[in-house]
Amino acid sequence: MNLQTERLLLRRWKDSDLVPFSVMNADPEVMKHFPKMLTLDETKALVEKIEGRFEQDSMGLWAVELLSSHEFIGFVGLWKPTFDAHFTPCVEIGWRIAKEHWGQGYAPEAAKIVLKDAFERIGLDEIVSMTAIPNKNSMRVMEKIGMTCDPLENFQHPLVVDDHRLKEHVLYRIKKADWSQAK
Repeated sequence: MNLQTERLLLRRWKDSDLVPFSVMNADPEVMKHFPKMLTLDETKALVEKIEGRFEQDSMGLWAVELLSSHEFIGFVGLWKPTFDAHFTPCVEIGWRIAKEHWGQGYAPEAAKIVLKDAFERIGLDEIVSMTAIPNKNSMRVMEKIGMTCDPLENFQHPLVVDDHRLKEHVLYRIKKADWSQAK
């Protein structure tokens, strides 16, 4: 199964995605809102984990490619966070797009089809998204896809070390009923 938009194909991962994904994960700009960049081995382990989640949960982080060129440009999809917080257990929507493809609307375009799949095929009632406070670009994507934020739900991410600039996170939510009304 794949998901498709006007410009994008969201599909399972291919071996050929590993090198461009590793380049993304080693890019300081792409990774500036994450605690660290990833090595090739860490990237490979992440892809294996993502593919395992598809097998286990029937959902995961889709590899995104441009329909026009078949170029891999990143991922957009669903993930079940494994840490404890006031909003877990939950399903999170997230994305990571290669820097040369920023500003072209790919993340919200792909995220909208992922939300549709989450609510219609998978049958989820709510999706969350989170990011570090400095990550205004991701917050804009969350808002473009209809998610809302309550500042009272900001939290200290338990997997980020204390006193790190990325420790405080915002939490956005969208319920199926709100998504249905907005579509």
